[in-house]
Amino acid sequence: MQSHSPPGPPSRSRALLVTCVLLTLVLGLGSRSAVARQVLPRFLTDYAGDTLWATLVYLGLLLLWPRLSVRRAAASALGFSVLIELSQLFHPPWLDALRAHPLVALVLGRGFLVSDLFCYAVGVALGVALDAGLSRVSARGAHHA
Repeated sequence: MQSHSPPGPPSRSRALLVTCVLLTLVLGLGSRSAVARQVLPRFLTDYAGDTLWATLVYLGLLLLWPRLSVRRAAASALGFSVLIELSQLFHPPWLDALRAHPLVALVLGRGFLVSDLFCYAVGVALGVALDAGLSRVSARGAHHA
């Protein structure tokens, strides 16, 4: 008798994920810069950062758990993003003191915006699409090896 482990999603390339995480981080932070405000349409400078933040959450989950299913990664990234946004409805002094630090504010945000919820949905969808593209690149590379 041959024992088989149950098929799961293929492991993703951590090297490709790290590259995408870094690129997403640079683009997200860059979209909030003074230079971006001068050269990009306002729509992008208003919404790209929050959209790419959710993409970063999705990619970060895959980096931690490369075999995570797309469905679980997407649901977890969206759930986490929404919880962070909902936490912005609460303003205890200790939490606002944390949010006053720029790096913490990048993760926790400062104020609730309904538009951010839409950005997160788009950002997670972008992450899923990027994940599918990376999977094709990885499969093509493994096929040629």
